[in-house]
Amino acid sequence: MSGFEETILDEADETVRVRFVVNGRKVACEVAPRETLVDCLRGELELTGTHVGCEMGACGACLVQVDGRAVHSCLMFAVQADGARIDTIEGLTESGAIADLQAEFHRRNALQCGFCTPGMLVNAHELLSQMAQPSREAIRDALSGNYCRCTGYEAIVDAIDAVAKARSVGDAR
Repeated sequence: MSGFEETILDEADETVRVRFVVNGRKVACEVAPRETLVDCLRGELELTGTHVGCEMGACGACLVQVDGRAVHSCLMFAVQADGARIDTIEGLTESGAIADLQAEFHRRNALQCGFCTPGMLVNAHELLSQMAQPSREAIRDALSGNYCRCTGYEAIVDAIDAVAKARSVGDAR
């Protein structure tokens, strides 16, 4: 075997150590340089609430928060998130940050199979953290990158709108 072939084989086996704060916990993972963040979260950290859908950033099933912003984790390499704070659906649930959204989605039957729901909730959480009283049009626009094949979107928009209104009343007290 020539030295060139050995180099190619060695590069294929190369891993990089990355460190994140995931759902409030410091973690380190050994990842291939081209491993996506979603694959690291699901495979290495067993955080399977983040779903793999289209793998092209179009469906929103893989949304997580990276440093407070919703990111398509299928489009981000794990090495790009080195040093970042990552919140998955599990972390947002554990912290109670989306409890009212989850309850309203359930109450309004804004979920059916549940595949898109984690991404919808991450997206809705970001929207409401940026805009206390979004219009229904703004909610629809924010959800335009999340695909749902089961519910249609009306119940989802209704749920997010209801939470925005309830939070506004709660803040006024």
